[in-house]
Amino acid sequence: MKKIIDTDKAPAAIGPYSQAVEINDTLYISGQLPLQPHNMEMPETIEEQTEQVMKNIGAILKDAGYDYSNVVKSTIYLADINNFQTVNGIYGSYYPHDPPARSAFQVANLPKGAKVEIETIAVK
Repeated sequence: MKKIIDTDKAPAAIGPYSQAVEINDTLYISGQLPLQPHNMEMPETIEEQTEQVMKNIGAILKDAGYDYSNVVKSTIYLADINNFQTVNGIYGSYYPHDPPARSAFQVANLPKGAKVEIETIAVK
């Protein structure tokens, strides 16, 4: 059975999508922008944005009964591929052991002018 995940600890959806959907012990987290849930504002630097995205992912994981160790796949979208090493370092700090599969690439533009967006799949 499909379960919609909606927590106030992560930013509200800015379009017609759910923060996450769980089905058959698999959690599909929509691409998370670096929006702060309390005011829907975005930090400026790539470092701050990446940390905020990872915090948003963590809040959704926790609300659904998962944690970072359950993550099996991530996709990182970058407004500038030159930020790859910086994002990689911060992202990697959340997965010190057995990191998930991952892809990362530059896109033409991200919603709200974000520098980074990450979508995630987790399995129990």
